[in-house]
Amino acid sequence: MKIICVGRNYPDHIEELQNNKPSKPVLFIKPDSAVLQRKSQFVIPHFTNHIHYEVELAIGFNALGKHIQPQFACKYFNRVTLGIDFTARDLQNQLKKQGLPWEKAKGFDRSALIGKWIEKKEFENIQNLEFCLLKNDKIVQQANTSKMIWTIDQLISYVSSYFTIKIGDVLFTGTPKGVGPVVSGDILVGVLACREVFKVHVK
Repeated sequence: MKIICVGRNYPDHIEELQNNKPSKPVLFIKPDSAVLQRKSQFVIPHFTNHIHYEVELAIGFNALGKHIQPQFACKYFNRVTLGIDFTARDLQNQLKKQGLPWEKAKGFDRSALIGKWIEKKEFENIQNLEFCLLKNDKIVQQANTSKMIWTIDQLISYVSSYFTIKIGDVLFTGTPKGVGPVVSGDILVGVLACREVFKVHVK
């Protein structure tokens, strides 16, 4: 499986990091080795002093697809959750300045937390879902999927024009404003539509 990630999909986050608004979705890949196993702690890696959390709506694909049209995109996934794209921000900034890929800062081992899956059919409209991230019981990120620049169906269509979608693949749809650092001892909790979908301790 692969994790396909979307960058810069919420205007407030683009402004927060002082990035330019892209004309097309920004994509990058996390390998399967990036998945943080359930009930595991997130251990800050040795090569960075500045890890950021980025909470995102994640969708799980249940069908094989290529060049998917937006109107048919809903047929290719059946579950949703929240995930965290852990990012070595200091390393990412260095790579960006050099015009190099971000993989070392984004795709390192256990850099992708994936919460408990919820069947899509349990939600009336996944393009209108409230979600938030709490750090040590304080809300640090809060958003609604309606604020996305590109909708989920549009993202699936765009992504599938470059990468074949396979069963078991996951799409991270972008993070809203409020990203910030984690330190050892922090506890992160993800809440999707009033449901807790993950809780992770940082070490």
